[in-house]
Amino acid sequence: MQRKVLITGTAGFIGFHLAKLLLDEGFRVHGYDGITDYYDVNLKRRRHAMLLQHGSFSATEGILEDAALLDRIADEFQPDVIVHLAAQAGVRYSLENPRAYLDANVIGTFNVMEIARRLEIQHLLMASTSSVYGANDEMPFIETEKADSQLTIYAATKKANESMAHAYAHLWNLPTTMFRFFTVYGTWGRPDLALYKFVDAILDDRPIDVYNHGEMYRDFTYVEDLVRAIRGLIDAVPMRPVSKEEIEAGDSLSPVAPFRIVNIGNSDKVRLLDFIEAIETCLGKKAIRNYMEMQKGDVPATWANAELLQRLTGYRPQTDFREGIAKFVAWFRDYYSK
Repeated sequence: MQRKVLITGTAGFIGFHLAKLLLDEGFRVHGYDGITDYYDVNLKRRRHAMLLQHGSFSATEGILEDAALLDRIADEFQPDVIVHLAAQAGVRYSLENPRAYLDANVIGTFNVMEIARRLEIQHLLMASTSSVYGANDEMPFIETEKADSQLTIYAATKKANESMAHAYAHLWNLPTTMFRFFTVYGTWGRPDLALYKFVDAILDDRPIDVYNHGEMYRDFTYVEDLVRAIRGLIDAVPMRPVSKEEIEAGDSLSPVAPFRIVNIGNSDKVRLLDFIEAIETCLGKKAIRNYMEMQKGDVPATWANAELLQRLTGYRPQTDFREGIAKFVAWFRDYYSK
């Protein structure tokens, strides 16, 4: 019998890649996506159109805040697993429109958790972000360290999701895994992401904004690596330990709930200037650089400790950023005929 997975955000960057991977592995997938105009809806519809060519994929267009629609779809589909990826994304946009993050990321996530509780699904997996580490400066970031110094509303809503999910896991014995993403990039990426913006601007001879004069570090994670990690975590269902002593060192498993937080990152911090130089090399063209100060709410570095992911799944992201950039550029040139 086909395992059934409900994925929110399947017209989005990561949701599209995850749905494709699961469909290729024989899962039945139902996608739920609002197809909002935060960025080019044509790109979102193109992703969904590709998924709909697969006989085991179906989709509903709707926003997370529409609890009645979400309930109806879940009741009809009866998923075994839910992977909640849909959210109002973008660190910088949260400075302009914070209410959108509360509506989608807090109320919307609550609606998804209610479905998981009511249907008593086997495993609820939900996306968080490396941004929850906020002002933490001890790196690489590890899941067991305290993370209470978020610097943007986006990060704060994701930390709220983690706290809400832990409460539900405890109250309803709902197996839940939160994964913290680290600077995801790759083919079919979002136009608001740095790699997309840089490639687009360089090819059109427009300047690129380089924050903190390029002295920033990111743990760039290739999207296909990321979704392979999520696929492995689907089967790594957290169980409540009998005692605190049973939790292995470095494991973020809760002592009072079937709940775990897992980093998904490449475990390799890359300087932004080196990332830009790799893009220039791949394009055979120099960027016009507009050096700027650090942007409000941004952090100078992110770097993941991915040992827990590897312990749970036997897998860790490993694509070198130069290889990932080359794959993206090939896709971008083909998609936009540039």
